[in-house]
Amino acid sequence: MARERTLPRRRAGVVLVAATAALTLAAAAPAAAGPAAPTAPVAARTAAPPSGLPRGHDVSSHQMQVNWQAVRAGGARFVYVKATESTGYRNPYFSQQYGGAHKAGLYRGAYHFARPDKSSGARQAAYFVRHGGGWRADGGTLPPALDIENNPYNKKHKCYGLSRTRMVRWIRSFSNEVKRETGRRPVIYTTIQWWKLCTGNSHAFSRSHALWIARPGARPGPLPGGWRYWTFWQFGTKGRLPGDEDLFNGSTSRLRIFARGR
Repeated sequence: MARERTLPRRRAGVVLVAATAALTLAAAAPAAAGPAAPTAPVAARTAAPPSGLPRGHDVSSHQMQVNWQAVRAGGARFVYVKATESTGYRNPYFSQQYGGAHKAGLYRGAYHFARPDKSSGARQAAYFVRHGGGWRADGGTLPPALDIENNPYNKKHKCYGLSRTRMVRWIRSFSNEVKRETGRRPVIYTTIQWWKLCTGNSHAFSRSHALWIARPGARPGPLPGGWRYWTFWQFGTKGRLPGDEDLFNGSTSRLRIFARGR
């Protein structure tokens, strides 16, 4: 995910009841079928994604004041907005971005950029929920999302200094607190490379958490951690919409169901 402050911009950032999870994943199946494509260079910036799926994007303070009516007219149907990072950063444009997207008729959700080296998962989740990471069954709010990926502040410590076991515990702690406070499990945003390196390709979350896979290119490629389908796919970091380019793996009606949590 996009993150701010000390470094320049870069980008790969409920327990759903069984029926909801099955519905969401089943809706994703057609788009996920077929053999995996060869690994594409991470540096890819633009791509030609599959047509017919709801298009969206994700933004942070880099996009500042967004013209949401223009975004809606440009084809966006959903957006994820960065809310927080660790327990000391809040996106100063969050209110305009999150509220503006809703007023323009987009499904909107909030995401947290994880800093497992700074504090516990539960503490960061609580901070996230207090500052925009909540959820309500209003039909327009997507579940909260956890952006967990390479450490952008120290390239030598991609896993934030945590062992694979501790990283899995950290993610579980974050998820449990979000579930306790909002009633939804967070969507997990990650890359296959980071997930394998830093969690040992853990299968602990695939049955209860929607996957937001980050992989610029024409296809999402192989998936990590036992996930059979992706729910969101970040296919590019530059395109016609502000921020990063995303797709939802299903119809617009399925997106509505996913937002409602049933």
